[in-house]
Amino acid sequence: MPELPEVETTKTSLLPLVTQRVQSVKVLNASLRWPIPNDIEKLVGQHLMSLQRRSKYILAEFEQDQMLWHLGMSGSFRLCEPNDELRKHDHLIIDFEDQQLRYHDPRRFGCILWLDQASKSKLIDTLGPEPLSEDFNAAYLLEKLQKKNVGIKIALMDNHVVVGVGNIYATESLFNIGIHPAQPASTLTQMQIEKLVIEVKRILKQAIDLGGSTLRDYSNAMGENGYFQQTLLAYGRAGEMCVNCETTLENLKLGQRASVFCPQCQPLKLKKA
Repeated sequence: MPELPEVETTKTSLLPLVTQRVQSVKVLNASLRWPIPNDIEKLVGQHLMSLQRRSKYILAEFEQDQMLWHLGMSGSFRLCEPNDELRKHDHLIIDFEDQQLRYHDPRRFGCILWLDQASKSKLIDTLGPEPLSEDFNAAYLLEKLQKKNVGIKIALMDNHVVVGVGNIYATESLFNIGIHPAQPASTLTQMQIEKLVIEVKRILKQAIDLGGSTLRDYSNAMGENGYFQQTLLAYGRAGEMCVNCETTLENLKLGQRASVFCPQCQPLKLKKA
């Protein structure tokens, strides 16, 4: 599933469309997580004014309307020429003045919606702070974790606590600072929380700089792959040796997600030190 760095990279690769006018809209398959609006042709004639990211959503502001785009598990946007061959799972085509934008989604868990009061209340307003913002700091995280007895990795991936820290980046952050993914969130010390905030920000910035992670078929709107996966030290390496101590990395399921860790470098501590 595309995580924050992949969505940020996608948004950046779409910026050439900003200020361009929509020439036409064609829906090839409206059946996504929620149906593509049947009045999406309202975009025709409007200029795209800005693109922003909030959590894993891309917010597209047009002259009269705003849209909320989400890549789901397998979605991607691609900038194409009109005569480029269509792919099987291309569901939406938006023709701009200079380029064509196509939305591709084999699993169809993404969404293309109007950003109105209903979708904003349901999908945006309940979200926690952005991890790269000043609002995500040690004091904030300490307060949020005090009464959370779930594993710290589950808490870190909770969009009500902080947005966009998905499985890959939570796994890597915890590995790098020696915290077991199942350690109860409320037992983290202030020093551990301070280190965790710093490491989450560092990992996400590095991932964005490297264009995100291409583990299966992710690419940005220019068709370019990400390279962060080449730096992974824990995620996807269960059964391999820890780069720090050569202990075999293990895997456990937390919240139905694989959580790779080093039993030597990330000991489970059930009480605060």
